[in-house]
Amino acid sequence: MKFDLVTKDPLSKARAGTITTDHGAIQTPIFMPVGTVASVKGVHQRELKEEINPDIILGNTYHLYLRPQADILEKAGGLHKFMNWDRNILTDSGGYQVYSLSANRKIKEEGVKFKSHIDGSYHFFSPESVMEIQRAIGADIIMAFDECTPYPCDYRYAKRSMHMTHRWLDRCIAHLEKVPYKYGYEQTFFPIVQGSTYKDLRAESAEYIANAGAQGNAIGGLSVGEPAEEMYAMTDVVCSILPEDKPRYLMGVGTPVNILENIALGVDMFDCVMPTRNARNGMLFTANGTINIKNKKWEDDFSPLDEMGITFVDTEYTKAYLRHLFAANEYLGKQIATIHNLGFYLWLVREARKHIIEGDFYTWKEKMVKQMSQRL
Repeated sequence: MKFDLVTKDPLSKARAGTITTDHGAIQTPIFMPVGTVASVKGVHQRELKEEINPDIILGNTYHLYLRPQADILEKAGGLHKFMNWDRNILTDSGGYQVYSLSANRKIKEEGVKFKSHIDGSYHFFSPESVMEIQRAIGADIIMAFDECTPYPCDYRYAKRSMHMTHRWLDRCIAHLEKVPYKYGYEQTFFPIVQGSTYKDLRAESAEYIANAGAQGNAIGGLSVGEPAEEMYAMTDVVCSILPEDKPRYLMGVGTPVNILENIALGVDMFDCVMPTRNARNGMLFTANGTINIKNKKWEDDFSPLDEMGITFVDTEYTKAYLRHLFAANEYLGKQIATIHNLGFYLWLVREARKHIIEGDFYTWKEKMVKQMSQRL
């Protein structure tokens, strides 16, 4: 993997760059649509490619390990071939999913024993087994196995957990050296900074992760319920320590406003289920604010979904029609809303990149944050 820093914004820490892997170029800042189980919910790969057009999408180790299982993916020739996606893929390590199963898991130094959400069967993830699973899945960027702490989290637990994440990181790195690539292209490994919402722990973790010398680095354990201001404060601390010549990935973030604020702090990569999950509940993100399409006020609004026309759904369907689909509980409504939201998220990060290159990102960002914070 190669990362070229194209330019930096004069009034913030925002950067525009290009990541190059064996599956092509990723222009940063980038948002990665979440394709949890080898599918971005409700969207055909053709629509994803032609309309939403992301350089990279995300797959989920925990879910893919349970279904369809690693051996099926291996027989298919890896996740790219299985789902017919020839661009970049990143897989998370399952640490966050195991964290969210809090009632059904046991964390020990060796790893995590957890109960499948599908059939209640027991499984065990260790740093070593997760590296092997990610080799079999075959994503271009693979993540370290970490423990994601909840919010709020007491200092002692956060510190213990962070140190274990660091020990697990060393085990991931040692094991990866023994497990070769499976599909003839390279995989790039990113470690993850933890430390909850404690500045000293975040700084210590960022130092440890920076010293691992990986080709890119991630920030985990945020967007788990803490106030936005705390998230920004932690991102700021970490970005000031992580090396400038490596991409920085903020995991699981966030709203359009969160994304712009974190780009301003020096983050390059984002993923979040928000555009897809909220779409399925009738929430549309636009440059002028959010729309709850289920509200009665849209019942006889025959204007296009979004005058900006980023994707085909924006001009082909009206607000009244989409509201009707949600009222009638039609699948098509969820699909239209999903394509719209993902199209908007990708437009947003590409506009951000354009403004960073043009040198007026900060002014544009301040204006957009105001606009997008409105409820329409």
